[in-house]
Amino acid sequence: MKLRFTLALTLSLCGSLLAAPKNVLLIVADDLGCRDLGCFGSDFYDTPHLDELCADSLKLTQAYAACPVCSPSRSAIMTGRHPARTKNTDYFGGFNPAPGKKVPARWKKMPVLPAPYLETLDPALTTLPEALKAKGFRTFFAGKWHLGEEGSWPEDHGFDINKGGWSRGGPYGGKKYFSPYGNPRLKDGPDGEHLPDRLASETNTFINDTSDAPFFAMLSFYSVHTPLIGRKDLVDKYKAKAAKLGYTDKQVWAFDAPRKVRVKQDHAIYAAMVEAMDQAVGKVIDNLKKQGKYEDTLIVFTSDNGGLSTSEGWATSNFPMRTGKGWLYEGGTKVPGIIRIPGTTKPGSSSDQFFVGTDIFPTALDACDLPLLEEIHVDGQSLLKPQNDRPLYWHYPHWGNQGGSPGSVVRLGNYKLIRYYSGKAPELFDLSADASEEKNLYSSKPEIAAELNKKLDGWLKETNATLPLKNPDYPGEIKKW
Repeated sequence: MKLRFTLALTLSLCGSLLAAPKNVLLIVADDLGCRDLGCFGSDFYDTPHLDELCADSLKLTQAYAACPVCSPSRSAIMTGRHPARTKNTDYFGGFNPAPGKKVPARWKKMPVLPAPYLETLDPALTTLPEALKAKGFRTFFAGKWHLGEEGSWPEDHGFDINKGGWSRGGPYGGKKYFSPYGNPRLKDGPDGEHLPDRLASETNTFINDTSDAPFFAMLSFYSVHTPLIGRKDLVDKYKAKAAKLGYTDKQVWAFDAPRKVRVKQDHAIYAAMVEAMDQAVGKVIDNLKKQGKYEDTLIVFTSDNGGLSTSEGWATSNFPMRTGKGWLYEGGTKVPGIIRIPGTTKPGSSSDQFFVGTDIFPTALDACDLPLLEEIHVDGQSLLKPQNDRPLYWHYPHWGNQGGSPGSVVRLGNYKLIRYYSGKAPELFDLSADASEEKNLYSSKPEIAAELNKKLDGWLKETNATLPLKNPDYPGEIKKW
């Protein structure tokens, strides 16, 4: 049986094309959920600058991260290759099984151990900044990197300038989100300086100093990753807003074994972090306009994974999407997506075309009228060459810190199949009728399940994906499905 494709393709373009943009601004938020912007449905977080950008751009309603956690997604953005192919399948610094390595106590009762993975960005792979640099672009990075130890930092993978990108996955030194930062790649500012604003200022300095060549600037916020720390003025604002709306802790919880899940956006500190990030985005966009470069610049905004909803502070809610960061449900992988290609995308338009982190690499080349490098960004497809009949894949062979189980996913059209490696029963959902992934159709639609399983088997083999390891300390048998 062949699946009938039902997802409409609605890439909205202007009627006439102008000259291709000569600059690229890529903005990546950290742990920002699919509903964390006003333009994507939040009625609690105020994001006027990103809402304005969205109104002047193409809104991508089917945008996804390549993985439900950060380092793999960032590897995919840089290389145009799926984390299963590059072996960057978990966040760098997590538990990585190796011969003779002691297994943490929390894993000993699990039926499988996480798959081994590569904790560096392979220097043999060509990255997006390297590809653009070869075409005369000046390249700049600001913010979170988390793609390897020293020797595998932004300046080692094609960026001329690096402001704040190093091994750590969050702002864990000094005063965290406030100066002094304790970051070896970012000079401390005045005491109390706020990190998102500083990163925006560094980005603006680079843009203003670049007039003799096209530029690629990647503003990669540490926001809104934990630790949950916000500016006092904004925290006070959202505490008052939550009180005025009558929100209480009893209103905001559901359960998805083994974790409770936040199902209402009401976290004042997290809201303050979202708005501060939005203000920083506005600062950069306003500067582009002031410098006369807005109409020459491709702008992409996205997040590296879904919002944190099941642990570590329970920062946000992705509801009605199920769960969040660290899970293979929609809440873990679906993200906000905004793209503005001057002279090409239509202001105020939206598209349900699939757009995954791997697609940023070829889209940037294509939009700038540069030749695609299909042998390099092998898993990415340009947004300008619509192909919604392609299957999407995710592979996360790890126990998520946030409660998710190791598994792999294939989506074709509106059908999504999740295969688990822990003995948990497989799941099949029709996302067009069940956005919350509540009704498992695996038993009732065996032909569709069989076709998707076949596709997933072929893809896992083609990418040589690594799988979880049997836990020798597990006393029982793992159920095979």
